[in-house]
Amino acid sequence: MKYILAIDQGTTSTRAHIYNQSGECVHGVSAEFPQIYPEPGWVEHSPQDIWGSTLSVIDSVLSESGLKAADIAAVGITNQRETTIVWDRATGEPVYNAIVWQCRRTAASCEKLKKEGFAERIYNKTGLVPDAYFSATKIKWILDNVDGARERAERGELCFGTVDTFLLWKLTGGKAFSTDYTNAARTMLFNIHTLKWDKELLRLFDIPEGILPEVRPSSHNFGEITEGELAGVPVCGIAGDQQASLFGQACFSEGDIKNTYGTGCFLLMNTGKKPVKSANGLITTLGATATDKPCYVLEGSVFVGGAVVQWLRDGLKVIKNAAASERAAKKVADSGGVYVVPAFTGLGAPYWDSDARGTITGITRGTTKNHIIRASLESIAYQVYDIVAAMERDSGIKIKRLSVDGGASANNFLMGFQSDILAAEVVRGRHSESTALGAAYLAGLNCGFWKSDEEIRKNRSIERVFKPDMDEGERLKLLDGWKEAVKKARLK
Repeated sequence: MKYILAIDQGTTSTRAHIYNQSGECVHGVSAEFPQIYPEPGWVEHSPQDIWGSTLSVIDSVLSESGLKAADIAAVGITNQRETTIVWDRATGEPVYNAIVWQCRRTAASCEKLKKEGFAERIYNKTGLVPDAYFSATKIKWILDNVDGARERAERGELCFGTVDTFLLWKLTGGKAFSTDYTNAARTMLFNIHTLKWDKELLRLFDIPEGILPEVRPSSHNFGEITEGELAGVPVCGIAGDQQASLFGQACFSEGDIKNTYGTGCFLLMNTGKKPVKSANGLITTLGATATDKPCYVLEGSVFVGGAVVQWLRDGLKVIKNAAASERAAKKVADSGGVYVVPAFTGLGAPYWDSDARGTITGITRGTTKNHIIRASLESIAYQVYDIVAAMERDSGIKIKRLSVDGGASANNFLMGFQSDILAAEVVRGRHSESTALGAAYLAGLNCGFWKSDEEIRKNRSIERVFKPDMDEGERLKLLDGWKEAVKKARLK
């Protein structure tokens, strides 16, 4: 029996998982690596730490499982999106640290783009809003601020890549210089309609086209590994983490939607063969597919999802661990009219209000810590509702079922309340982390390990389905209260 190995290179750790034919993880390992904060609001990683942790988890997962390269049919890669690395084409040495997706050093230049009237043009081509989140201004910053980098780039001596491209380059000994549609779509340089690097945007950001990788479908034979324990095994799948999660949840049909409950929340809806232009503060981007035909998705992000539980634990110190939040929430019949709006760093989609601030409303003399804990958990579900409602308005598709994964999806109270407030089913799979699984599926479909999307659908194992059980009048009353609380949190 052969297996698929998935490399999941995340923001704080790198993981490797081995999957069998049934889509079950037979073994997985993880390795954390350091975060670098040179200045307030700046976030970097050492590319060598990323590479070293990748080699480490590959070695560990093979040795601990007793498998060798000959047992692995193919490798899939999924990665933290937008994080930017520029390196020397001849030596593979980075010219600067990786600038992480969270880094805000280029926020001022993005605001300048908006003021100069470029926002609509950028959105029409890329589906993105000008923001420091994306790669384009990070690349420009490196070329402008690292001695000699711009001249070297113009001479064709440098390469740019998101983390997937850097790992592919290193794994193949510099033979493969490629990315996939999902990662290219997050750079703010890739035209999601023509599926090509956009020359007008390259001129706008002053980036030489010669430093950019080739762009391929997510399920594709990207090249054979020559370095380390996996020498001889092909890399057959690449996708950004959230698109890999959508694929791992088997959201293959138009209208399928998933939410990952992590530190934040990431909602993606498959909108099919045509891009849907958002009028409600969402991003239009490309999804992962097993063919060369594009799949479009709408995406919305909640800044503070599971992080509100960390705040309850570390900030307010009213719970000892995440599991205690569910027990506390169940000790009261409802939130007692209390609403928590966790706008600790502003509000994400669909509001995009960086000036909003965290707010607790509705406190009375009878309010207890359990009411505040319950309201904090409910705030995650309300924020998800706001994005789902925006997606319904943009797409014209009524959401009847939400697939979920991520750490906070294990909270039964939260999932039940989420179902009630959406008036839709919430479906939790047996595998709470579907990102690596999606990368494995993309690789396995390309190499023939799995034959079709339908086979993958049959692999999907549902652990629990939460069904709505709330009176419609009560649901609408709660939502009205949430809307009023959000108004109070917004300073403008």
